[in-house]
Amino acid sequence: MIPIAQPLIKEEEIQEVVKVLKSGFIAQGPKVAEFEEKFAEYIGTEHAIATSSGTTALHLSLLVLDIQPGDEIITTPFTFAATSNAALFEGAKPVFVDIDPKTYNLDPERIQEAITSKTKAIMPVHLFGQSAEMDTIQEIADNNHLPIIEDAAQAHGATYHGKKIGSLGDMAAFSFYPTKNMTTSEGGMITTDNSEFAEKAKILRAHGEKERYNHVILGYNFRMTDIAAAIGLVQLKRLDGFNQKRIENAEYLTEHIKEIEGIKPPYIKPELVHVFHQYTIQVDPNLRDEWIKLINEQGVGTGIHYPKAIYQQELYRNLGFDAKCIEAEKAAKKVISLPVHPQLKVEDLEKIVQSLDYASNYLY
Repeated sequence: MIPIAQPLIKEEEIQEVVKVLKSGFIAQGPKVAEFEEKFAEYIGTEHAIATSSGTTALHLSLLVLDIQPGDEIITTPFTFAATSNAALFEGAKPVFVDIDPKTYNLDPERIQEAITSKTKAIMPVHLFGQSAEMDTIQEIADNNHLPIIEDAAQAHGATYHGKKIGSLGDMAAFSFYPTKNMTTSEGGMITTDNSEFAEKAKILRAHGEKERYNHVILGYNFRMTDIAAAIGLVQLKRLDGFNQKRIENAEYLTEHIKEIEGIKPPYIKPELVHVFHQYTIQVDPNLRDEWIKLINEQGVGTGIHYPKAIYQQELYRNLGFDAKCIEAEKAAKKVISLPVHPQLKVEDLEKIVQSLDYASNYLY
């Protein structure tokens, strides 16, 4: 079975981890500091703050903004739950705005009508590796004096009109989970140009310590280890290569499946670099289960990203969320993600195309 995702760890990562283990300094230390410096340089921001996960990076970003119970955070309903869960951690309310059906990203035309006196931030997600429409979102944020937190968990190295994702908002949160475009096993990163935000984030991630044993605010243990950072430093050097392979794999798939009946390939906005964390097609929602069954029978893994709008999850229903985002709900019923990761060989790509052709011929 061709897996839907597969982390690419080689001997260099292993040797760098061994060096850290032998050094005796395995918690947050010099490797984390080096990783932060290199990652900020790569993204093009003044600061990068390493965290224990992408989720803690999101949570920490809201803590930096001093989000309080009852505050509202505008975000998308079509993504992984970590984005909106971060708001719940602080007793805030995620306000779900519908998506652009072509890109799956937050529809900026719907944001203004969702803003109230309680709105404290906008959290767009750059879903599947393609940037949200940041110029329009930034204009709305500026007009309403709202900060932007980019959820960049799936967009390492993606660009928006020449600028790296993670350098566009007031803060951005990255994830280094094993399925991402680069990994540290678990881990996250905040990027920002705001020195006050960066300093506060560093204090909050380490038990509220300004200096050792001097706790100035209530903080958390959201620190990254030097073990994770050692992996991240190697992966960062290889990220552009990983992304280029993803892009080439996506181009191959699109070229070879665009004429297959019943499939709608991903849409790429002009002047953007889509780094394809996921390669996500659309099919008839009434036939999706059959598509998946037939593709899997041919030895190709698939995923559904995502099967429900977040507000349809049991947790959110029990909390009383009753949003209605038509395009997000439609997308959740139509999408299938296919393997696009850098370890795919030509014969794997051919097999993926053949599986889709087989399924289409069976169903139509």
